[in-house]
Amino acid sequence: TSEFIAVSLLESNFKLQKPYNKSPNERYSFNNGVHTFWVFANDKPHTITSNTKPCSKIRIRGYDYSSGVWQFEGEAYIPSGTNATPVMQVFGGSSRATTIMLRVYSANLTVYRSPTVLENVYNRWFNVNVIHDVGASNVKVYIDGVQKYEGSGAGGNNHYFKFGVYAEDGASHRMESRWRQIRVLWKNSTKLDIIR
Repeated sequence: TSEFIAVSLLESNFKLQKPYNKSPNERYSFNNGVHTFWVFANDKPHTITSNTKPCSKIRIRGYDYSSGVWQFEGEAYIPSGTNATPVMQVFGGSSRATTIMLRVYSANLTVYRSPTVLENVYNRWFNVNVIHDVGASNVKVYIDGVQKYEGSGAGGNNHYFKFGVYAEDGASHRMESRWRQIRVLWKNSTKLDIIR
């Protein structure tokens, strides 16, 4: 992160998305600096009109972007049993809805369904850095400071970060992730186009 500048994140920058018929504390908690998200496979989507699967996640708002080099950083913890569950994403793309999605499958952390970027992910804290260079259409994933993935972006002109849990086909009945030390950073050498 040495070439990056951290933006200011306030409580208002964290927009919780959870089953529309549940109160926030039924699917989310924030204690001692730790965001804890949980959801069940038979929960409702986050809006009454949505066709998406159940989720409990935070959408970082106020820093939607269309250019530049942006980075999400955080420490994650996935309890055992969580499966077929995205836990972090860069939203926005033209060829698909997201630029990248980190998921948990069979105790491994993967980019979409493959490749695996961390094995035996359960019941331990690990550091996640995701860097999105919009102009170069490039995205990188670092786990515990080591680059584990590099791939192409997905186009699009509006991007933002999300983290939490979100059901996929075959998801476990209960899904949970915990996050702490969340930061959003941008590269000082790039011109910013923040969409507000």
